[in-house]
Amino acid sequence: MSHWFEEQLDIAKGRALRIRTRRLLEKTRSDFQEIEVYDTDAFGRMLVHDGVIMLTEFDEAHYHEMIAHVALITHPDPRDVLVIGGGDGGTLREVLRHAQVRNARLCEIDPMVVEVCRRHFPGLASGFNDPRVTLHFEDGAEFIRRHTAAFDLIIVDSSDPVGPAEVLFRKEFYSSMRNALKPGGIVVTQSESMLYHAELIGEIAAFCRTLFPLYRYYYTLVPTYPSGLIGFSFCSLGPDPLHEVDLERITALGPMRYYSAEIHRAAFTLPAGAQRIFKD
Repeated sequence: MSHWFEEQLDIAKGRALRIRTRRLLEKTRSDFQEIEVYDTDAFGRMLVHDGVIMLTEFDEAHYHEMIAHVALITHPDPRDVLVIGGGDGGTLREVLRHAQVRNARLCEIDPMVVEVCRRHFPGLASGFNDPRVTLHFEDGAEFIRRHTAAFDLIIVDSSDPVGPAEVLFRKEFYSSMRNALKPGGIVVTQSESMLYHAELIGEIAAFCRTLFPLYRYYYTLVPTYPSGLIGFSFCSLGPDPLHEVDLERITALGPMRYYSAEIHRAAFTLPAGAQRIFKD
C-alpha cells in the first residue's frame, strides 16, 4: 500500500516536498542517524537520513557526476583522491571512471550508510570493491588534520550543516583541506542551494577566498533536493575550471546522464541574483 513521504524543508516558510512511495524497504538506526530506503513511484529507490532525502535513483547522477567530474577534468593529473562523506558510493563511482586515479580514499563517519547502500543501491556502491579504494570510517575533519600535501583532489560529499556534518562547513576544516592538498590541488564541496542558503554560501565564499588563490561556485539540477538545485564550492591552488581545461577528456569517460563539455562551462554561469552573493 502506497503512502506519501514528506520532507519538511522549511515549515516556517511553508516549504515541503512530498513523494509517493510504494513501500519501505529498510529502516534502521545507526550510531549517528536514522536511515530509511523507500521504493517510490516516480524516482525509483530513495535514501533518507533523519527525514532528509539524500538521493534517488532518478536524479542521483545529476549530483554525483557534477561533484566529481568538474574537478577531475580540470586537474591535469588527478592521481590521489579523497572523498569525505559519500557513503552511498555514487561520488566514488564517478571518481573511478578516471584512469589517472591510482588511489581513492573514502572517509565516511557512518559505516551503516555503506552497508545499507551495498544492499539497496548496488549501482552506486559498485566502487567499494575496486582495488584502488580504501575505506575509512571516522570523522572527516579529524582525518584530514593528519594529512599534509597528500591529495590532488578532495571532494566533500556531505549532508546539510547539522549534526555531524556541521563541522564540514567551517573555515577551520577548509584550512585543513588546503594543507592536505598537493601543489595545484583542488577541493570541491557540497555548498547548498543558492536560492535558499545565500547567507551560508556567502560566508563560505568569503573565507575560501582568504585560503585559496581561486574560488568559484557552480551548480547542478536535482529535482528531489531543496529548490531543485544544489551548488558546489570549487577551491583551487592552481587549475581554473573555465580556462585551459581539456574538455575532450570527457569522451573517454563513457556515457553520462548529465555532465558534458557544454554543462561544464554553463554550470558556472549564475543568475543575476545569485551573482550578488559573491560580490566582494
